[in-house]
Amino acid sequence: QVQLVESGGGSVQPGGSLRLSCAASGFTLDYYAIGWFRQAPGKEREGISCISSANTYHADSVKDRFTISRDDAKNTVYLQMNSLKPEDTAVYYCASRWGSCYSDKYHFLYGMDYWGKGTPVTVSS
Repeated sequence: QVQLVESGGGSVQPGGSLRLSCAASGFTLDYYAIGWFRQAPGKEREGISCISSANTYHADSVKDRFTISRDDAKNTVYLQMNSLKPEDTAVYYCASRWGSCYSDKYHFLYGMDYWGKGTPVTVSS
């Protein structure tokens, strides 16, 4: 069955880096899009980045600092996060859908079908 498992979260100081991993099982990445999302307590869930075989999407707030990539052989998608800020503190989730990445925020957020349980990221001094 479809399963997504996030890993790589932790606690870092401002300016630090983390690489998150999203390991997918039950399907291959060939025809699917994988997105990264985050949610802080009391805040709305925010779409961060997405990658498919056809396109990518990046939120303006992170596009200069975060990089998404995928390894089809490992069926894994990564999110490299650099220059982390306190406002990046959140639980980070990966999610998937068949097809390509949506470029509009509404469909990006609500169009995903399968979700992982999340990995927490804390950025503080």
